[in-house]
Amino acid sequence: MPDRHEDPPFLKACRREPTEVTPIWLMRQAGRYMADYRELRSNVSFLELCKTPELATEVTVSAAERLGVDAAILFADILLILEPLGFDLEFSKGDGPVIHNPVVEPKDVDRLREMPDATPLGFVTEAVAQIRAALPASIPLIGFAGAPFTLACYAIEGGGSRHYDRAKAFMYRDPGAWDVVMSRLVDATAVYLNAQAEAGAQALQVFDSWVGTLSPSDYKRFVQPHMRRLFAALPADVPTIHFGTGTATLLEAQRDAGGSVIGLDWRVELDEAWDRLGPGVAVQGNLDPVVLLSSREEIERQARRILDQAAGRPGHVFNLGHGILPQTPVDHVRALVEYVHQAR
Repeated sequence: MPDRHEDPPFLKACRREPTEVTPIWLMRQAGRYMADYRELRSNVSFLELCKTPELATEVTVSAAERLGVDAAILFADILLILEPLGFDLEFSKGDGPVIHNPVVEPKDVDRLREMPDATPLGFVTEAVAQIRAALPASIPLIGFAGAPFTLACYAIEGGGSRHYDRAKAFMYRDPGAWDVVMSRLVDATAVYLNAQAEAGAQALQVFDSWVGTLSPSDYKRFVQPHMRRLFAALPADVPTIHFGTGTATLLEAQRDAGGSVIGLDWRVELDEAWDRLGPGVAVQGNLDPVVLLSSREEIERQARRILDQAAGRPGHVFNLGHGILPQTPVDHVRALVEYVHQAR
């Protein structure tokens, strides 16, 4: 068994152990704000990039090394899992993801296929293995998947949405059909994340990007039981990060649903949120991504505020409150990473 005293700071922080520096990684740290990524994308489609392990490895590793962050995150997309479940997925230029055969009526639930193993997503697990082999031992690799609620929203809406009215109306109209959708998504996501861990991912993040559209009571009724089952199905020795946006009213319910680390968006104060969550979980976050568009002085000021709120408590992983924006200067991202490493 490896000596955990030698673990990198990111893994120690996930276990709420003291670290010499505050570990930092950034959501969407490999993306359009980097010129080499844009050049690569000019020659291949987004899906082709996701489905080619060598290319996914290249963008994942190069971003982590260029930024000097304390963890790399697999380059993939949360919607890839929908294809083996029977959905016709397309990434339309300018319009984002489009699902051409969404779930519209309760009877459509019968179309959802089961995914007993991760073979249909073998290109992802192969990318995990290649990335882990290419990274230095000091840089852990984070695998990830979309949370069942967010995946269900895409599957029912047929793409992105402002209010997720179709998905929520489906949920309210037929809770039984909703539970079937969520259960099948939980089953497939558990298989997928376990396969990533087996391939070499040392932590797993679950993105519930749209769960903030729910009230606390609806979350507890329609989502929390499914999230509990998902987290219970993941390896106990692999740190899990439970992240959502717009979740200021849901934090305690998210904590109770599972995850060794709770990801915070920028709409909450980190110290107040951590006090609400209690000492039993680590926290991740939570700089507003737009701050990276300001001056270096403001970036440092805002980062200092968050570090002061963490107050050196074991269990803080510095991150943004959501992903890096495409127009972000790379030098500003590097400046943030350097400042967090130097500051306490």
